[in-house]
Amino acid sequence: MLDHGAPPQSRSHPTPEPPGAGARLMRRKPVESLVAEGGQGEGGSLRRSLGLWQLTMISIGATLGTGIFVVLGEAVPKAGPAVTVSFVIAGLTALFSALSYAELAGTIPVAGSSYSYAYATMGELIAWICGWCLVLEYGVSVAAVAVGWGEYLNELLDGTIGVTIPDALSAPPGDGGIFNLPALIVVLLAMAFLLGGARESARANTAMVVVKIAALLLFCAIGVQGFRSGNYDNFMPLGMAGVSAAGATLFFSYIGFDAASTAGEEAKNAQRDLPRAIMLSLIIVTALYVLVAAVAVGAKPWQGFTDSEAALAGIMKDVTGDAFWGTLLAAGAVIAIASVVLTVLYGQTRILFAMSRDGLVPKAFSRVHAKTGTPRVNTVIVSLFCGVLAAAIPLGQLADATSIGTLFAFALVNVAVVVLRRTRPEMPRTFRVPLSPVMPALGFAFCVWMMGSLDTVTWVVFGVWMAVGLVFYFSYGYRRSHLATPEK
Repeated sequence: MLDHGAPPQSRSHPTPEPPGAGARLMRRKPVESLVAEGGQGEGGSLRRSLGLWQLTMISIGATLGTGIFVVLGEAVPKAGPAVTVSFVIAGLTALFSALSYAELAGTIPVAGSSYSYAYATMGELIAWICGWCLVLEYGVSVAAVAVGWGEYLNELLDGTIGVTIPDALSAPPGDGGIFNLPALIVVLLAMAFLLGGARESARANTAMVVVKIAALLLFCAIGVQGFRSGNYDNFMPLGMAGVSAAGATLFFSYIGFDAASTAGEEAKNAQRDLPRAIMLSLIIVTALYVLVAAVAVGAKPWQGFTDSEAALAGIMKDVTGDAFWGTLLAAGAVIAIASVVLTVLYGQTRILFAMSRDGLVPKAFSRVHAKTGTPRVNTVIVSLFCGVLAAAIPLGQLADATSIGTLFAFALVNVAVVVLRRTRPEMPRTFRVPLSPVMPALGFAFCVWMMGSLDTVTWVVFGVWMAVGLVFYFSYGYRRSHLATPEK
């Protein structure tokens, strides 16, 4: 006989207790949900228009240029001629992580990159920490590269029309200026391209990548004429500690290879093409970095390098005795560095798009414009933030802060690939990390080692950044997460 006086819930099916705080922090988003939501945003959808060629160019565009055109002048005084070894060490660290990225990008082809991979494997709190590191990685690197763009723009203006932008308007406070106007301008130009759509931005980026590769090959062809073997006599003047410190700084040069993974929801065949694009771009970039660094140190004694962001143009002038070649290289660098700003800014907006879709940041970041298929509000907010940052902060501080955020995120990716292998072994994988879990373990170890090589100030900045992120998460994302409120 039925008990009509019983409360609505059945005695055999009591209302489940809400999960505790610890369980909520560890809640994971199913891979199937991540993939099913691909491309979907507030009011519209991203468009799948990118093939293997465009994805590879995005990855190269985001990577090639930062270390060579911008940071080389800062790394050589730390390592001496052994800066070539520093590039190799940084490249190996990137390679181990790239293998893990390639497997996860083919398995979980979504826009959130390592943030989404962590969400599927290690839970929401770790995913948030990873996403917050990616905001540091992408957003701050846009600013850092934009600073270097201004240096080469001045070289170009000086060599063509004989004028330069005054220091007050071309350098940030602390570097002899008031406001770095060129850095702000290049970020706003990239924003204009991105607002036009992913396909249009990819076409512009491809053209700029071709120019930058041509400029670097031109430098090698001319720079090798001034090569002096004696410049390599004292190969490691500051010891392995200097090589390691330079490698940690130069790791900033490799952060772009993961930009292809942020295009997972705009790729035509993401599971097939993303792993290929990641690995192909890393091979090309590493080869060019080592080649250019070897020629640069051979053509100029390492003691003569300064923290000038236009070091290569200066070497061209010294070797040829003719300002024309330095000016030509500066023109290539202006275009090359602009492509880095464009593609890294693209990656930043797509990561915030994914975090917003999960409810962890405001929904404005996942609002898609119906006509262009781009997250317009997201793009404008991120661009203005990065532009102001580039105009106000010196390059060295930006580069090291970017490196530590990148290394932390990459370390988590190496853990995520092992966790997913254990928890979801049946999932189809278009690429598999060889010798797993040995390779991911090496990737994790290299990242931790290079983080330890960064100075105390960088660690303090990173600690403050993470504290701010945790405050934001617990005051906003923890309560508004769509896993906590699935009805939304």
